[in-house]
Amino acid sequence: MRHCHHHLIVGGQRSGKSRQAEALARQWLAQAPGREVVVVATAQAWDEEMRARIARHQAERPAGMTTVEEPRALAAVLRSESAAHRLILVDCLTLWLTNWLMPLEGPGEVAAWRAERDAVLSVLPRLPGPVVAVSNEVGWGVIPMSREVRQFVDELGWLNQGFAARCAELTLMVAGQPWTRPVGAAAFAQEDA
Repeated sequence: MRHCHHHLIVGGQRSGKSRQAEALARQWLAQAPGREVVVVATAQAWDEEMRARIARHQAERPAGMTTVEEPRALAAVLRSESAAHRLILVDCLTLWLTNWLMPLEGPGEVAAWRAERDAVLSVLPRLPGPVVAVSNEVGWGVIPMSREVRQFVDELGWLNQGFAARCAELTLMVAGQPWTRPVGAAAFAQEDA
């Protein structure tokens, strides 16, 4: 089993997360011929504003990036799309969680969500190609009043922690500026040097 260079990018709304992820994807494409990028879009277009937002994101992506729309079955997409010559950009984990816990069609499925989360975290170390994932950091705000929102914040925090533990790098986006550092074993090796 070979270790891939996975990368998690977290930050608040409009912090530049997607732009940073796409910059990393463009760098990946430019490093060698024959490379590909697959963008796994987890957003669902429930209203006109969201449809326009999705269309803008698609129009801004450079050539060489294809899009797979998948709001829930992320583990299956990672398994089927990963290849040594292909970077997978997941945009974003927060909307993926929203699709599970706060679907418009009814109450969320917590047990099913946790099974899917565990499947994603389990498959990450075994993928032949790198993954760059985007997620929101929502734990710095006030404690939400409702049980459902508290559960969402908790689940996103646990998801981000689990994903980061399987990445070589973590970037925190603040006001459009990246702050990147190695994580996990890579961070300890760098600190010991």
